[in-house]
Amino acid sequence: MYVHSLQYFYNNINTIDMLRIAVQAKGRLFEETMALLNEAGIKLVSGKRSLLVPSKSFPVELLFLRDDDIPQSVASGVADVGVVGENEFVEKSQAADIIKRLGFSKCRLSMAIPKEHDYQNLNWFSGKTIATSYPEILKAFLKKNAIKAEIHLISGSVEIAPGIGLADAIFDIVSSGSTLISNHLKEVEVVMKSEALLIANPKLNKEKQEILAELIFRIEAVQTAEDKKYILLNAPNNALEEIFALLPGMRSPTVVPLAQEGWSSIQAVINEKRFWEIIGKLKVLGAEGILVIPIEKMIL
Repeated sequence: MYVHSLQYFYNNINTIDMLRIAVQAKGRLFEETMALLNEAGIKLVSGKRSLLVPSKSFPVELLFLRDDDIPQSVASGVADVGVVGENEFVEKSQAADIIKRLGFSKCRLSMAIPKEHDYQNLNWFSGKTIATSYPEILKAFLKKNAIKAEIHLISGSVEIAPGIGLADAIFDIVSSGSTLISNHLKEVEVVMKSEALLIANPKLNKEKQEILAELIFRIEAVQTAEDKKYILLNAPNNALEEIFALLPGMRSPTVVPLAQEGWSSIQAVINEKRFWEIIGKLKVLGAEGILVIPIEKMIL
């Protein structure tokens, strides 16, 4: 089925519709989204960025919007797909499908209170005023836990609310926690975790579904290569079995005999998290001439 989709895509690339992708106009999510699309071969038409920019290398166009406008734009069909934070997607509760979790722009939605207050449990929030930009998520959380509190809606710098007397606590996005610390707040409850999502309108036509399938294929090739290294090394043949146990590769390591009798060249893929551990063990086994190469794309 997928092979057929690719064949259709490449045979019709000059005539099929453009897939419109809604992307956050600025901020960390914008930067990480654009980096991923660039790695996936999505090159934009050069020049001053406007609201709608086509790609010169792939049948898509990017629509730059505020993050909280993306779920509705996709659900209504103004955009075909969108990259949006899970927090905004859940808050807006629009009729769009989650196509893929993208694994970047990770954060959490948390309750935070002034650091000088003693906190034991959720009952602390009973009768309090909580400032937030995410009232719907907060309402559902309070209802689920039978907490009666007043919600004060703020657009923007929520973290300053307790300090200026607008609220007793806040419910907001937390990444590193540094903003909370600078505003003398402490995180006391994590309500939900969030990451970037690829969402789509559920009524895409066949042509746009084909483009989306190719886009997902490219994204997955980029993401599969993340945290992977390609290594080449020379090793004595009497140590090959032990080295194979360290280097499973994608299916199995590639082994090529060297001109020097009793030695072979080995090629494999390893996870960067175990890189130094594996390299150390390879050296003990007599491996030498170890070459490490970054991987840009990986097709499974």
